[in-house]
Amino acid sequence: MENTPNKPVFISYSHRDARWLKRLQTHLRPLERGGKVQPWDDTHLRAGDDWRQGIEKALGEARVAVLLISADFLASDFIHEVELPRLLAGAEGEGTVILPLILSPCLFRQMPELARFQAVNSPDRPLSDLSRGKQEAVLVDLARRIGELVG
Repeated sequence: MENTPNKPVFISYSHRDARWLKRLQTHLRPLERGGKVQPWDDTHLRAGDDWRQGIEKALGEARVAVLLISADFLASDFIHEVELPRLLAGAEGEGTVILPLILSPCLFRQMPELARFQAVNSPDRPLSDLSRGKQEAVLVDLARRIGELVG
């Protein structure tokens, strides 16, 4: 794979939503293989890595961030206290694009710091409420959007 340090995509998620992360990774794989994106999530950490340093580095490099939004995501203290402040600061100061993907019913709209970003799908139509085919179509649309942003 081509080295793409200027095209990192940070994926923030709750571990309880790992199945959605795997689907997103699958949809991003052709773009990654083609050298268009460099997705990063904590599954890239290996035994012996300083995990906090790895996350901080990836947060600092992100130009696109996908937020896999669910009640578990919104409940995560680590996401709320570490990841979101860095990503929101990046959006303000460095133009990081924030792409919320609504996985399941949650209080997304009651979170003004997040709800100001246009979600990939309507909070009224979270992925969990859609058929498998429609879920996949939303993920394809997200992958296309990411490709356009880093293109």
